[in-house]
Amino acid sequence: MTIIIKSEKEIAAMRRAGKIVAMILKIMVGKIRPGMETKELDIIAAKELEKCGARSSFKGYRGFPANLCVSVNEEIVHGIPGKRVLREGDIVSLDFGAIFDGFQGDVALTVGVGRISKKAKELIDTTRGALEAGIKAARDGARLGDISHAIQNYAESRGYSAVREYTGHGIGRDMHEEPQIPNFGPPNSGPVLKKGMILALEPMVNIGDWRTRVGDDQWTVLTADGNLSAHFEHTIAITDSQPEVLTEEVYA
Repeated sequence: MTIIIKSEKEIAAMRRAGKIVAMILKIMVGKIRPGMETKELDIIAAKELEKCGARSSFKGYRGFPANLCVSVNEEIVHGIPGKRVLREGDIVSLDFGAIFDGFQGDVALTVGVGRISKKAKELIDTTRGALEAGIKAARDGARLGDISHAIQNYAESRGYSAVREYTGHGIGRDMHEEPQIPNFGPPNSGPVLKKGMILALEPMVNIGDWRTRVGDDQWTVLTADGNLSAHFEHTIAITDSQPEVLTEEVYA
């Protein structure tokens, strides 16, 4: 496992990429409404990327056909935007990456369409909380397993399950760099975290079991039991003190 430590110059470049990807995702969230087709979000992403002089991390990656992933209700991740119509009460996970000046930013969140159920809102709040718990554990001198354990413990202590087949990851010039960051596992394990590491933490949390299945399009990942799932992600930098969130603007 080769983990890349970024220089201050590289981190500055990733701040710019993080700001762009967060800003565009925030714009898309503001456009979500009942009755829209999910492909409309992809169109917005393409236009905003062009305005910023950036390009999608996702489009063309291993053949993925869109600028972002749009996953609805029991869909966990990697949903392809298309003709599906969003309805009142749905929850929508948007996962979005952009490349600017050779560096990547990656961010995700789950939002409700109109009024949503208490069950759905609690799932969203828990998943966001799991991400925040993982970020708090991401300290210089801690171990990677401390992040994984914090995410798992936060979700499971509230009666939810953390998806195990899909993970967070290192990020930089490539979207997926070492290390992989599971959303479960024991503390005090794995490599030591060091200043200059850039990580994309992304808990995916289910109401039911953690097991998954892949849909007929060979991309969309769904809960095996058909229950709801939510997904949050931030790109962070390990520093001397608390981690720096490079994609913070999306939740502002």
